[in-house]
Amino acid sequence: MRLFRKKAATGDSRRADLADRDHLKEWAETRVGVEAYLEPQTTVTEPTVMLIAHDGEWTRRRVPSHEHARSLMGKLGVPVYDVALTGYPQRKRDYDARRAAERKQGR
Repeated sequence: MRLFRKKAATGDSRRADLADRDHLKEWAETRVGVEAYLEPQTTVTEPTVMLIAHDGEWTRRRVPSHEHARSLMGKLGVPVYDVALTGYPQRKRDYDARRAAERKQGR
């Protein structure tokens, strides 16, 4: 079973691909205290997974399914949560607030 599909042909809707998988893998391996939060599929996107590090830094990518995300995160030793049940951790909101304040000061 392939975890991620190759890129969709031009003109097709954007789907999870190998670059998404590679990004998630590299990101998780280069951060400390990473947790994965599964996000539901919408009418616009496939399911997504948000990785959040110990300091609140985060990244989000599409995944073919939550099962594929759980499999990849299991191989990486990253705990997985369903954001619809747990919500996002406070450290992510704190990180976003710090970034917004930095952008505001930079103007």
